[in-house]
Amino acid sequence: MAPAVLFFFEKDPAVLPIYEAFEARTLAEVENVSIRVQKTQITFTNPRVFAAVSFLPVRKKAERPEHCLTLTLGLNRRLDSPRVAAASEPYPTRWTHHLLLSSPEEIDGELAAWVKEAAAFSASKR
Repeated sequence: MAPAVLFFFEKDPAVLPIYEAFEARTLAEVENVSIRVQKTQITFTNPRVFAAVSFLPVRKKAERPEHCLTLTLGLNRRLDSPRVAAASEPYPTRWTHHLLLSSPEEIDGELAAWVKEAAAFSASKR
């Protein structure tokens, strides 16, 4: 694991296994992915950003798991799923979705399909 990633998770090391599962599955299923660790998020690009992992508090503290990551995906449609903690349409046909991940088991086929869809959507932009 890169030192920058380990430093990013110093504030909550309990969620590192969730990130590791997400990174591994994303790299296995999406081609030409670059990862950039920033101060407030880790972005996944191809070459545009299609996913970001952060500690963004999209729900009140009492309404979210004690240890969780926020996964942000951009799609051309609104996801209709109870897994979506928040969604907005900042531009026509551009939906931003925030999902709370609290265990590595949540990095499943459904989530991987959404990530691949977000990567394809991002790659199709000019």
